Amino acid sequence: MIDRKHYHLVGSIGKDILNNGKLPALLLIAVLASSSLVVITTYQTRRLTVEREQLLLEQNILDIEWRNLILEDNVISDQSRFEFVATEQ
Repeated sequence: MIDRKHYHLVGSIGKDILNNGKLPALLLIAVLASSSLVVITTYQTRRLTVEREQLLLEQNILDIEWRNLILEDNVISDQSRFEFVATEQ
């Protein structure tokens, strides 16, 4: 007689993985997690590098503005001193 059992392929694969493929499944999960973390870390590194460059540019602009303000303050104080000396004489 012919055996007419119905085998469920998905169920058989699942049972086989649970019984015999625990280590490969675990390694697959570890590789996927590791690769995801590499992608995330690379993205964050690039984003932070761009942010750092923008901050350095902003710092340079603020340094130039600060130097200009110091020069302007020196010019104004020199003019005030000259006016004071001129009115005293």
